[in-house]
Amino acid sequence: MDWKRLVQFALLGGGDLEQYAILLVRVSIGMFFAISGANKLFVAGGVKRVYETLVQAKVPFPHRMAYFVSGVEFVGGSLLIVGFLSSPACVALLIDMIVATLTTMLSTLPKGLSPWNWLDDFLYLPEVLYVLFFIWLICSGPGKFSVDYWLAGKLLR
Repeated sequence: MDWKRLVQFALLGGGDLEQYAILLVRVSIGMFFAISGANKLFVAGGVKRVYETLVQAKVPFPHRMAYFVSGVEFVGGSLLIVGFLSSPACVALLIDMIVATLTTMLSTLPKGLSPWNWLDDFLYLPEVLYVLFFIWLICSGPGKFSVDYWLAGKLLR
């Protein structure tokens, strides 16, 4: 057994596996948002639920915004799956999740919590985790297994 390699992996991670981690996260989160957006856009009553949420949150132009948000999720998620225009897609979805957190999710947190318990509940929100994934993907790039990587190789020669 190579102890040095084992210690290196335990302390520094497996850099040679990073591209597979990026691929897994990018495709998984892309599928989640593409399916979620498709269900809102193409399943009967899907946009209605988004519209009602936006009305309750007092978002301006709720009818248009319901279609816009659903479209951002569908198109942004689809782009992430194949890794095309990944950073702009992540930025659009990041903004979508920040707005969702500020307009609806914060109101679901219990009142009167200590700052540490409030932070604990806040960090437990799925939208916050999505925001962190999008920040990571913007900073790391879409990885080698993406259309963006292939395209950059062709355009930057």
